[in-house]
Amino acid sequence: MADETTTRSAETSDGRGHRRGDCGEQSPLQTRAAFFENWSWELVIGFNRTACARGSAQHGFNREAESACRTDWEAGRSREIALGEALDLLRSFHRRAPFLFFNGNTFADSGRRICEAVFAELPTIRRREIASAVGHYIAGVLDREAMAGIIESLWQVAQLTAGDRVRTLKGTLHGVITRVLDDGRVAWRPDSAAGELTALPESLESEPR
Repeated sequence: MADETTTRSAETSDGRGHRRGDCGEQSPLQTRAAFFENWSWELVIGFNRTACARGSAQHGFNREAESACRTDWEAGRSREIALGEALDLLRSFHRRAPFLFFNGNTFADSGRRICEAVFAELPTIRRREIASAVGHYIAGVLDREAMAGIIESLWQVAQLTAGDRVRTLKGTLHGVITRVLDDGRVAWRPDSAAGELTALPESLESEPR
């Protein structure tokens, strides 16, 4: 079954095929769609079965919880909701624990699949970072505010020029842009190094002023 879902939002493009969000634009977490319309509960069971096989664990159900979750999942599949609400729902299903093992993996994987589709136009490195943040949120490792902040920052493609302060996406290096190269890459000098590094703009983000 296809994972893609049709989304409807007020996003605009920066002219390079990447979605951007300025103060007056809609948050990506407000993107609306029937995210689970093509995802039956049997598909979710399949995700858990795969997770259990990878972890050498028994696949099975917490019967009372599974029955209630199945009913709620099927009843709401066709409803159009915001992306943020969809991720909240997946986190709640994880907490209800319909399966014996790997509930977190099962619903986190579902969230990552949705975000891979929603943010398909973003550069791969940013899309993967968003998917990772979403997975950690659904699994209960990351709180909602932190997850939303990561998505908002990665959704925006920085327009980098010489002199801009930047950092790597994980925040491990900080420095300044020295040159914008003809091939679209940028040269930058990390604070902790004497020499220059080159990078794709998508692998860096502007530091707050």
